[in-house]
Amino acid sequence: MHDETEADTRAERIDPVLAAAGWGQNGSKVRREVICPGRIQSGGTRGKGLSADYVLIHKGQKLAVLEAKRAGVSHRNGVGQAKDYATRLGSRYAYASNGLSWYQIDMANGAEGDMDLPFPTPEELWDRTFADQNDWRERFGAVDFETDGGKWELRYYQHKAITAALEALAKGDRRILLTLATGTGKTSIAFQIAWKLFQAKWNLTGEPVRRPRILFLADRNILADQAYNAFSAFPNDAVTRIDPDTIRKNHGKPPKNASLFFTIFQTFMTGEGEPVYTQYPPDFFDFIVIDECHRGGAKDESEWRRLLEYFEPAVQLGLTATPKRKHNADTYAYFGDPVYTYALRDGIEDGFLTPFKVRQMASTIDEYVYDGSDELVTGDVEAGEAFSEGDFNTRIIIPERELSRVKEFMGQLDQRQKTLVFCATQDHAALVRDLINQVKDSKNPHYCHRVTADDGAVGEQHLRDFQDNDKTIPTVLTTSQKLSTGVDARNIRHIVLMRPIRSMIEFKQIIGRGTRTYEGKDFFTIWDFVKAHENFNDPEWDGEPLEPEPPRGPRVPPAGPEPGPDEEPPEPGGEGPEEPPREKIVVKLSDGSVRKIKYIASTTYWSPEGKPISAAEFLERLFGDLSGIVPDEDHLRTVWSDPDNRDHFLQQLSDRGYDADRLNDIRRLVDAPDSDLFDVLSYVLFTNPPKTRHERADNVRSVGMTDADGDMKDLLLAILAAYEARGESELATKKLGTFLTARYGSVSEGKEKLGGLATVKDAFRNMQTSLYSN
Repeated sequence: MHDETEADTRAERIDPVLAAAGWGQNGSKVRREVICPGRIQSGGTRGKGLSADYVLIHKGQKLAVLEAKRAGVSHRNGVGQAKDYATRLGSRYAYASNGLSWYQIDMANGAEGDMDLPFPTPEELWDRTFADQNDWRERFGAVDFETDGGKWELRYYQHKAITAALEALAKGDRRILLTLATGTGKTSIAFQIAWKLFQAKWNLTGEPVRRPRILFLADRNILADQAYNAFSAFPNDAVTRIDPDTIRKNHGKPPKNASLFFTIFQTFMTGEGEPVYTQYPPDFFDFIVIDECHRGGAKDESEWRRLLEYFEPAVQLGLTATPKRKHNADTYAYFGDPVYTYALRDGIEDGFLTPFKVRQMASTIDEYVYDGSDELVTGDVEAGEAFSEGDFNTRIIIPERELSRVKEFMGQLDQRQKTLVFCATQDHAALVRDLINQVKDSKNPHYCHRVTADDGAVGEQHLRDFQDNDKTIPTVLTTSQKLSTGVDARNIRHIVLMRPIRSMIEFKQIIGRGTRTYEGKDFFTIWDFVKAHENFNDPEWDGEPLEPEPPRGPRVPPAGPEPGPDEEPPEPGGEGPEEPPREKIVVKLSDGSVRKIKYIASTTYWSPEGKPISAAEFLERLFGDLSGIVPDEDHLRTVWSDPDNRDHFLQQLSDRGYDADRLNDIRRLVDAPDSDLFDVLSYVLFTNPPKTRHERADNVRSVGMTDADGDMKDLLLAILAAYEARGESELATKKLGTFLTARYGSVSEGKEKLGGLATVKDAFRNMQTSLYSN
């Protein structure tokens, strides 16, 4: 028994018990599930992923999780994992077993303890999980998810969101809200819900006598188009668009002969004589999906709300990206509590979203006071008048200020990587576009384009080209409002903020432009010129939604119509509708003022809990983590001097959240960019002054190579030069073959020339012992 592997225990002890209980038969399923791949780290690596040994599925519901351990250890060793996995998957029961003993946890009431066989059958677990029988729950469970023949699998949180929405619908709820971070696949979730409703013939009559009529409502054409394309698995005659072309072809009448309808609010609320939506009876649609519902669809005073209330009989599903009730009380008051929430921090820690850094770009011209020394080009300004961030490019324009910002971020980022720049107005976006094209390294005239409402069809084409991951041009897009949502471009590496962010919701939407994963994309960077990073200090940044605030008297209706889907909000400034708009002030800085512009950049770091921490807190956390695995300076030196032990030590640090990218940040924090990581860690732990790599290499060249001569010495000198240039990663054992191939044409030739691989490895290790001897 003690020689059994876990695989043996599963095959010979656990699998037969589950089979005897009927699992894997008559529609029930037993599967091993990769829950999440693990947080994305630098160098193409990931943190620890999670996999459940057994997930027991019946009628589409993940009823139980079973964690297996080999027979030679206690069955209780798997209890913690089983509870964690059951919580993530939404399973009612969690089990742990070593094939000899069995442990059961009821996640609903907390009851747990050892259990006797036989193991419960699928029907028994179903009846225990759902005391109330519901016909629609059974019918939904009989419909398999549409996975294009098994080409892709639902992620665990998507399955949980779909199940939660269908459960609410089966119970008779009429307003349902799903809150999931941008980039987590809300459209895919909506598709699977619609697929289940369509195949099960759910409709408002309560009986499966006809297929439902489902409306997908968005507020931008690009979102409606993406959704329409994502529903391609439905029969062609079941899907239609409600758009001006379709209505025109149908002699002014909107289409009605379909099951799935896609439109935008603006089309639905306009029409010749009467709004398009009034040409449908109020009970025409059975189910309505409102995409990005926080953008106004549930506001009491909005036209959107009247539209939703017109179709009051329909079940309405709101989709949104983690709104907060302080800013979206109307959304929550209308839909109620979300039936499922998956936050940005969850997506990043699970590895389904890309992590990010924030570069805080403070400068000496973040604010400006006109003192008469600079040239006033247009407009009126008095000496002593002060301007803050919200005034720039709305009330006052200083081209040299914008040029200095463009030069600052363009000089630091990799100009080959796709970048979005958010500007104050459409005019500002045009100015920044031109400045970027003036300072770029690329010779391509289409390197940077503006995409705003004024750019129309040409801008839409630029956006499509930008979204195409096979195209490198355009590389940069500037915008003001238009691209804060609806840009499904997976390879965005940089987001530049050159205008104040109006709300937490908008901030999250903009962050969501970069979180989509892409091969080779370890993180993305937010270049923050406008103190938007202060949003991270808000307790609502990624926590649970707050309770809605009580109403405070009657609402004040908006002063004018809300902007349409492709329109820009009105620019601030101006004296109201009765006065002509105020002329913008344009100031040309003197040469002396330009030379005085300086930038100070700092980086925000993130704790494992997904909260921002200062550089001092970051180093303090590192000190605490290092102290637990490095008892003294000699131990660090011994571990670091051996390339294999060093690699294992670095993996330990990576598992604690200090991957190569964060360790490089620490070099900068302690102002030792040219030092070996050994010296950086030694400084953090023992306050030893860090040496540079050049100093260490010079010491080895002068006194540390007495045993090497000829070809061996030449090889070691080449390795030292690479170490000086690129760092300690050049000293890894796996790099040795690369050096031999580069010098001798192949590893075998190198071994023959130098007296065998063992001799080469000994010299390689001895050199490193000498390198770190002091």
